[in-house]
Amino acid sequence: MLAKKGGSKIKAPRRGLAKDDVDFDSTWNTLSTAFHEIFAKNASKLSFEELFRNAYKLVLKKKQDMLYDRVAELISLWLWNNVRTKIHSLVTPALLADRMDRHAAISEESRVAGERYIRALKDAFADHQLCMGMITDVLMYMDRMYAQDKKRPPIFSASMTLFRMRVLESTLETEPPLTVLGLLNTVLLDMIKSERKGEIIDRPLVRACCYMLEGVYDSYRDEESSKLYLTSFEPLFLQASREFYTAEGQTLLVEADASSFCTHARKRLAEEQERCQQTISQLTEHKIKAVVETELISAHIREVINMEGTGVQSMLDNDKIQDLANVYELVSRVDPRKTALKDVVKKRVIELGTDINKVANVIGEAAPAAKATQKAGSDSKGIQQEKVLNQQTHAAIMWVDQVLMLQAKFDKIWKEAFQKDTILEKALQNSFQDFININDRSAEHLSLFLDEYLKRGGKDKSDKEVDIVLEDGILLLQYLANKDTFETYYKRHMAKRLLMKKSVSREMEREMLSKMKMKIGNQFTQKLEGLIRDTETSDDLNIKYKKYVDKLGDRDPKRVELECRVLTTTIWPFETLSKPDENAAKTECKFPAPVEQVRQRFERFYLDRHTGRKLTWMPSLGDADMRATFTNGGKTRRYELNVSTYAMIILMLFNDLAPGECYTFEQIMAETNIPKPELVRNLQSLSLVTKWKVLRKEPMTKDIKPSDKFYFNEDFTSQFLKIKVSVVAGGGANRVESSEERRATQKRTEEERGIVIDAAIVRIMKSRKTVTHAQLMTETLAQVSSRFQPDVNMIKKKIESLIEKEYMERGPDPAKPSYIYLA
Repeated sequence: MLAKKGGSKIKAPRRGLAKDDVDFDSTWNTLSTAFHEIFAKNASKLSFEELFRNAYKLVLKKKQDMLYDRVAELISLWLWNNVRTKIHSLVTPALLADRMDRHAAISEESRVAGERYIRALKDAFADHQLCMGMITDVLMYMDRMYAQDKKRPPIFSASMTLFRMRVLESTLETEPPLTVLGLLNTVLLDMIKSERKGEIIDRPLVRACCYMLEGVYDSYRDEESSKLYLTSFEPLFLQASREFYTAEGQTLLVEADASSFCTHARKRLAEEQERCQQTISQLTEHKIKAVVETELISAHIREVINMEGTGVQSMLDNDKIQDLANVYELVSRVDPRKTALKDVVKKRVIELGTDINKVANVIGEAAPAAKATQKAGSDSKGIQQEKVLNQQTHAAIMWVDQVLMLQAKFDKIWKEAFQKDTILEKALQNSFQDFININDRSAEHLSLFLDEYLKRGGKDKSDKEVDIVLEDGILLLQYLANKDTFETYYKRHMAKRLLMKKSVSREMEREMLSKMKMKIGNQFTQKLEGLIRDTETSDDLNIKYKKYVDKLGDRDPKRVELECRVLTTTIWPFETLSKPDENAAKTECKFPAPVEQVRQRFERFYLDRHTGRKLTWMPSLGDADMRATFTNGGKTRRYELNVSTYAMIILMLFNDLAPGECYTFEQIMAETNIPKPELVRNLQSLSLVTKWKVLRKEPMTKDIKPSDKFYFNEDFTSQFLKIKVSVVAGGGANRVESSEERRATQKRTEEERGIVIDAAIVRIMKSRKTVTHAQLMTETLAQVSSRFQPDVNMIKKKIESLIEKEYMERGPDPAKPSYIYLA
C-alpha cells in the first residue's frame, strides 16, 4: 500500500523550544539532507522526531515562508534531475517505432518497451508518494499553521503538482514533440486496443497508471473535475474508442449476421464495464458505454434488425428467443421508444395475420369435392351450398386456431424476449387488431370457434386446456372493433346450442359469459345471460308439466312425450334461428293428431299459470325422437331416429299409408302446411342422404319438383341403432352464413347501431342540455366506440332525425353550431 500524507504521529516538542535561537541555514541543511536521504530510500537511520522538531522551530520563528519555498524547490529539483532523467532514459527508438502512427500494428519489441516505460513511471510515482508521505509527516506543523493561513496547497498536494509539471509534462526528445504524459497515454491506449483484439495485457499495470492519473490534478486545486485522468487520459480513451467501434461496426455489418452482431455488441458492453471496474476507472464506465451504444449499436441497429435472412423477421419466424432478447436489450439502450424493433415486429405480425386471412379465404371459397356429377336444378343447389358452408365453417374455425397460435407465439416472445415491454405490448395489440379487423368475417369466425369448443369441449384436450383456449378466444374478442357484430353471432350460436342441447354444460356457458363480462363489460352479456335463464326456467316448467300430466292419469304407453322451451321474445334471436320466409309467419303447420293433442294440453297448462301471455309455436327450432320400423323380406329392423320437428310431421304421414303407396311433394305440403323451403330441405335430408335415406324418391334426382313421389323406404338399413338425421342447408348445426344471410345480418346490425346512437345522443343532450356540435360528436363517438366503429355520417343523420322528432333543436348562432335539448 502506498503511503499517504499525515500517516505518522509525532509528539509535539517541548515549550522550551520557543526560547531557542534558530539558525535557518543550519536547520535547513539538516532537513534537506534528511529529505534527500528519504528520496534515496535511506530513511531507516533518521530520527523523525528530531526532524519534526527542526521544522517546528522554523515555523515558530516565522521562517515558514522560506521553509515552504525551499522544500518545494528541493522536490522540484529532485524530480527534474533524478526522476525525469530516469524516465526519459527509457524512451528508446523501439518504444517509439510504432507509436507515431495510431493505426500501425505494435511490434512485440515495442510492446515490451512500452510496458517497461509505464512500469518505471508507475514505480516512480509510487516512490514519490511514499517519500512525500514521510516528508509531509515532518512538515505537519508547517502545513497546519502556514499553508492553511496563507491559502497555499499542503506540501503533499504541491508535490503531486510538481510531479505533474517536472515529470509528466516534461518534453521528450521526439519528433514530433511528445510529453511523458502523452507517451504514457499512447502506450495505455495501445494496450487497451490490444486487449480489445483479444490479446492478454498486464491489467494491474494499467490500473496502477490510471490510479496515478487519478491522484494528480492539472491545477493546484484538488477538484474532482481536474484529475489528470479526466482531463488528459479519458478524452483520448473515449475518442480512440469511438474510432475503434465505428470501424468495428462497419466490419461486423459486412461479416456478421444479426445474431452474431448483437451477441458481439453485448460482449463489448460487458468488456467495457469490466475494464472500467478492474482496469482503468469506474469514473469512465457510463461514458464508454455511451460510446459503444452510439458508435456500435445506435449507428447500425436498424440495419441489423432488417438484415435479410438473419434479422428480426427471421428470428421471429424461427422463435429465436435469446437472439430477440439480445436485440431488445440493445434497442432499449439506444431508443426508449424501440421504434425500429417495434416497426419490424408489427409489420411481421400483420404479414403473418394477413396470410392466415388469405388461407382461410382460399379454403372457404374453394369448391368442395363432389363424389358424383350433380344434376342441375334449383333445389339441388341446396345440398351443394350446404357443402360449401360446412367447408367455410371449417375454414372459420381453422382461422381462429391459427390466430390463437400466432398470439401464443408472440405472447411468449413478448414475455421471454421483450421483458413484457409495454410499448411492444401495445404494438402487438395494434397489429393483431389491424389484421383481425381487415377480415370482415372475424366476428363470425370467432363465434363459430367458441361454439365448437362449447359444444365438443375440445377433442383430445383436458378441461384446463379447453379453459385456456376459451380464455384466449375472449382475448381475441378484445381486438374486434365491431363487438356488436360478434354479439349478434354469439347470441345466435348460443341460442342453438341451448335449444338443441349441444352445449357441454351450462356451467361452462356461464363461465364464458363471466369471462366476457370481465373483459368487455356487463352491458354486452345481459341478453346472453337471459338465454340461460329462459332455459333453466323451461327445465323447471317441464318438470311441473310432467307432474301435471301424471296427475291426469294418461297411461297410454304410446303417448307422445313433450318437452317445451318457452322463450322470451325480446331475448332470443328468432329472426336468425331459422330460414327467413315471408309466408312462414302467416301460416301454422299441421301437427299429427297425437302431437296436436299434447300441444294443446301443454298450452292449457301454461296459460292457466300465466294469464295474459301468448304462446307462438316454432316447429322450425324443435326436434323429435322417433322409433321407426322397417320390414322387408320378412325381416324387421327397428331404429331410433332423431329428426327435426318438420321431419317428424312428414314421417308420421306415412303411418297411414299402405305398403307401396306414396305421397307427392304437393300432397305432403298440403297435408302438413310446412313452408316450402323447409319442406324441400327436410325431404332432401330424408330421401337423398345415403346415411339416413328413410324415404325413397322418384325420380332419384337431387332436385325436388311438385310431382315427385316419396315412398317409405322399407329397404333402409344402418349399422347404428340410433341415427341423427340432419337437415341440409339450415339444420341445427351452427355454420358460416350464406351471402344472403350475411346481408340480412348486416342490415339488422346497422339498424341496431342506429338505435344505440340515438340513445347515446339523447343521454348526452339530457345531461348537458346545451352542447356544441363538436362536443356532441366527440362524446357520442366515445360512448359507442366500445361496441362498434361508428360512422360519422350515421351520427350526423341521427342528429338530424332527432331534431325532426323534436327531441332537440339547433342553437341560435349558425356560426357556432350547437344543440339544445327539448324536454
